[in-house]
Amino acid sequence: MAASPRLAILLALLAASSALAAAQKAKAKPAPGPAGAADAAPPTDVNKALKDDQFSEFKQLLHDTRVDTQINAQLTDSYNGLTIFAPTNAAFDKLKAGVLNGLSPQDQIQLVLYCVLPRFYSLSMLGTLNGKVNTQGSGHDGPYKYDIKRAGNNVNVSTGVNSMLLGSPVSKDFPLAVYPVDKVPLPYELFGPKPPTPAPAPAPAPAKSKTKKKHKKATGIAEPPVADDSTASDGDKKSAAAPAAGVARWVAALGVLGAAVLGGLF
Repeated sequence: MAASPRLAILLALLAASSALAAAQKAKAKPAPGPAGAADAAPPTDVNKALKDDQFSEFKQLLHDTRVDTQINAQLTDSYNGLTIFAPTNAAFDKLKAGVLNGLSPQDQIQLVLYCVLPRFYSLSMLGTLNGKVNTQGSGHDGPYKYDIKRAGNNVNVSTGVNSMLLGSPVSKDFPLAVYPVDKVPLPYELFGPKPPTPAPAPAPAPAKSKTKKKHKKATGIAEPPVADDSTASDGDKKSAAAPAAGVARWVAALGVLGAAVLGGLF
């Protein structure tokens, strides 16, 4: 009978301990929020961020070019995050017919990447920018750029071809910011005016013939005679020999005359 009070006390202590543990578990368990636990995770899936129907055409273009896979990989591994200017379906409706189909597959990829900035920008951060900002689209001359400037309480984004104001962000938590735009951003490198085609180079002049042309003699004008080298040389020799022969004849004549005079005297 003495053991009964002790047993009762032990059972009471065990019951109190169980009740205390249950109370602590209940206090530690968070109450479910209206958005659910999945929405509390950082956004790393661009398709979920663009779940609104107004982005269906942009999502299809992301899928067709496989840029959505690249973006999701960057969101998982990047420390800088990303910012997307997402054109709505109404923005695509404003494009002229055949604009997208007129681009090569590579240019379509660059058009989609042009909508992506290589880091996370909140709206207040975008408002501090004033000038050229790189995008993930690029060409032969480097990254395609936006000209971003503050416009009152909003931000104006210019491509050099068109410009737009940003809508309220549909994703604003790091690492992904998404801003709707009512125009499809058109990069200047793809849609700007093309430089004029250079004029063709002039045809090369025909090669000059090496054959010497004979000059025609002008009518009525006598040309001076051309001396023959050999003839001139012989004439000079004869002219030089003539005085010597004359002197010799005079000397001979004087000799004969002298001899005749001397013979008469003797």
